[in-house]
Amino acid sequence: MISRRDFLQTSMAASAILGASSFGQWSRVAAQQALTQDQLLQFDTFGNVSLIHITDIHAQLKPIYFREPSINIGVGDNKGQVPHVTGADFRKMYGIDDGSPSHYALSSGDFSALAQAYGRVGGLDRVSTVINAIRADRPDAILLDGGDTWHGSYTCYQTEGQDMVNVMNALKPDAMTFHWEFTLGSERVQEIVEGLPFAALGQNIFDAEWDEPVDIFPPYKFFERGGVNVAVIGQAFPYMPIANPGWMFPEYSFGIRDENMQAMVDEVRAKGAELVVVLSHNGFDVDKKMAGKVTGIDVILSGHTHDALPEPVLVGETIIVASGSNGKFVSRVDLDVRDGRMMGFRHKLIPIFSDVIEPDKAVTEVIDAQRAPYMAELSEVIGQSESLLYRRGNFNGTWDDLICDALISEREADIAMSPGVRWGPSILPGQDITREDIWNVTSMTYGRAYRTEMTGEFIHVILEDVADNLFNPDPYYQQGGDMVRLGGLGYRIDITKPQGSRITDMTLLKTGEALDASKTYQVAGWASVNEGTEGPQIWDVVESHIRKQGTVRVEPNNSVKVIGA
Repeated sequence: MISRRDFLQTSMAASAILGASSFGQWSRVAAQQALTQDQLLQFDTFGNVSLIHITDIHAQLKPIYFREPSINIGVGDNKGQVPHVTGADFRKMYGIDDGSPSHYALSSGDFSALAQAYGRVGGLDRVSTVINAIRADRPDAILLDGGDTWHGSYTCYQTEGQDMVNVMNALKPDAMTFHWEFTLGSERVQEIVEGLPFAALGQNIFDAEWDEPVDIFPPYKFFERGGVNVAVIGQAFPYMPIANPGWMFPEYSFGIRDENMQAMVDEVRAKGAELVVVLSHNGFDVDKKMAGKVTGIDVILSGHTHDALPEPVLVGETIIVASGSNGKFVSRVDLDVRDGRMMGFRHKLIPIFSDVIEPDKAVTEVIDAQRAPYMAELSEVIGQSESLLYRRGNFNGTWDDLICDALISEREADIAMSPGVRWGPSILPGQDITREDIWNVTSMTYGRAYRTEMTGEFIHVILEDVADNLFNPDPYYQQGGDMVRLGGLGYRIDITKPQGSRITDMTLLKTGEALDASKTYQVAGWASVNEGTEGPQIWDVVESHIRKQGTVRVEPNNSVKVIGA
C-alpha cells in the first residue's frame, strides 16, 4: 500500500515530469513567441481545495520590470539547494529554454534584451484577472496574502498604506500576515487592521509586556472549502525589532515561536482541521527548518525572501510554495484532501506578463484613483540611465551602487552604506528615471540619510554582524536581508568562516589603502533603525544626484571578493 509520503513524492514527480505544475507548458509555448492569456491560465483542476498565494507586493500597483538575482548563496544544509540556485544552473534544473519567457521571468541572464521582447510584469489589475479566472474555475478558492504589502512606493508612503489597502480590498483576500506593514507604526497598523474585511493572522505576534497573543492578530482562521475544514495559521516576520526599528512598534514582540506553532497546529487539528496551511513571512530557509520541526503542517506558503520557484519543495510531508514578489507571480495550488488528510496536489506558478494578461477594468479604476492626486510628482522625469538598474543579489545591485554614489557625492563621505533590502523594480538601459522610480527603491518611514564618523574597527564589526545574518549556517539565525551595500569600500568575504572572521582585506577604494582600524572615516548611509536619526530623506539625496548627472551610468562593481560560495 502506498504511503502518504510516497503519494506526495509521486505528485511532485508528476508535477516535474508530466507538467502538472503547468510550468513547462507555458515555457515551451512562450519560446515560440505565441503566449496567450488562456495558455497562462490553463490549469487541470484537481482535488477539492484551491489556494491562491500572493506575497511581497511592496506596493507595486502598476506593471514594472523586475530582475531576479544572479547570486543567491546558500550555506550549511541549504548550499546548492533551491532557492540558492541561479542563472543557467536554475534553468537547467527546471528545463527552461534560453530566451524563453520563463527564462525572462525566473532568471537574470540577458535581462535587458528579454525585457525588451517580453515587456513589463505585474500590475494588480492583471493579478486580479488571474484571481478572477481561478475563482471562476474554483469559486471557493482561498486567496492568501503573505505580507510586505503596505510598503514600498510614493503613494503608499503619502497615504500611510491606504492606497494598498483600498486596492487589496478590491481583490478580496481571505487572510494576510505581516512584515514591513509594522513600519507604518503600531497605531496606524492597528487602525488599518481593525477595518479590514478579512483576517489579519499572526500566531507569533505577542504583546511585548505580557508575552501573550494579541487579540487583533488571531493565530489562525478556519475555512470550509470543498467539504474540507481548512485551517490557515499566520506567521509574521519573526525578526521585526532586529531588522526594522523596534521603537515604531514597541507594543509587540515576534520570534519564530516553534513551540507555539506546534501548539496551534495541534489545536486546529483537535478542532477538526483536515488541511493545515501556514501563511508565512519567515523566508524560505526558515520555512524549510520549521517544516522539519513542526509536525502536522500540510502546506507552507512562503514569503519574505522573494523567491519564485516553479515547483513546490517537499520537506517531510509538508509542501513549501514560493511565489516571488512585486506582483510578478500568482501561485495556484489545488489539493486533494480525503479522509482528513492531504493526499496530493497540483501547482502552477503563474507569471503576470502585463502585455498578455488583460487588466481587470474595475481594479484599474481603483488603482488609478489612488494615484491620481500624485501623478504630476510621480511622472516627473529626473534623468536617464545608460545602465540596467536592479536590486537583488547577496552583495550588490546597480540601484544600490547608484544610491551609494549619491550618498558619497551629496553627503561628502568617504564610505556609503545602503541596506541589503530585496524590494524595488528595475530600470532598463535608455529608460527615463522618474521620481516614482526613485521612490520605488527608497520609500520607507525611516529613510533619513545620516552622516557620521566611524572607525575602521567599527565598520568591520558592522560588516561581520550583517554577514552572520546572511551566512549563519542555521537558518534561524539569518535575521536580515542581503549584505549591506557599500560605496567607496571593498572587502573580501569567506562565507565558510565563523562570525568575526569572515571579512578581511577592507580597502578604501579612492586611495587603494587598507582600512585602518583606529582611523576615523566619514560614513553616509540611510535606513538607520535608531530613533531620532537626522539628515535629508534618501529619495531627495538620490534625486539631487541624478539631476546633476542627467544621464547616469553605473560601472561594474567588483569590489567584493567572495570565497567559499
